[in-house]
Amino acid sequence: MILDTKLKIKNIVISGSLLLLLGCSSSDEKQTVTTMNQLVKQDEFNVDGATDGSMWNIETGIGPNNDGWGNNELEYYTSFPQNIKVEGGVLKITAIKEAYMGKGYTSARITSKGKFEQKHGRFEARIKMPWGKGVWPAFWLLGANSSTVSWPQCGEIDIMEYLGNNPTSVFGTVHGPGYSGANAISKVFNLTNDRFDTGYHIFGIEWGEDYINYYVDNVLYNQITPAKAPGEWVFNQPFYIILNVAVGGNLPGSPNNETVFPQTMLVDYVRVYQ
Repeated sequence: MILDTKLKIKNIVISGSLLLLLGCSSSDEKQTVTTMNQLVKQDEFNVDGATDGSMWNIETGIGPNNDGWGNNELEYYTSFPQNIKVEGGVLKITAIKEAYMGKGYTSARITSKGKFEQKHGRFEARIKMPWGKGVWPAFWLLGANSSTVSWPQCGEIDIMEYLGNNPTSVFGTVHGPGYSGANAISKVFNLTNDRFDTGYHIFGIEWGEDYINYYVDNVLYNQITPAKAPGEWVFNQPFYIILNVAVGGNLPGSPNNETVFPQTMLVDYVRVYQ
């Protein structure tokens, strides 16, 4: 069974307080840009209350192997309204410092597994970030065969990950057989004179047969192709969507005395095109 691995041992080296993978906010490579504008699925989060059960599953606990989702994360995911709700036109996923089920924090995680899965297309979300050391929100995709094929064979596409102690940067990553964990293919996007926790930004990919293009606010900053993958290209199958806010773990480290809780990720919408 897959350790639903946000990201199964992401022991990527951290220099100081900044994750550095491969680069910055622009690329001088030849890039493929397509127009994918047929809307096939969306959640605008316009109805207050619980998340839409026709699209989203709320996953609870500390992972299928009781190991902090494969990353030694510190939170217990719940379905409680204080951790996840739709209010005022946005989805709110809130990490709270509190003792619960043997953990020191609660938060939430939703997936579209079994309810919405798609091969290729444009996936995007408009999000305002939380902040603080140890706070780790993400918007990502996992192969729909993740229950039967072990990670990273199922493939993982991280559209956006963010470390709360570095509010000017996000990063996009793919994991597959031969390029996962510390050897994943990844790149950082840096804001200039702005922060991701002070306003909304749009994070997206356009994904085709032989490329995945990464965007922030419709700015193309990276393209990943089979030629860059030192192993099998496993991205020609349906994937499902995941949104979560983790606390602590192998990648961000634990919160410190300066981390203020609660911290909330605000999601204005999720849209998928083909």
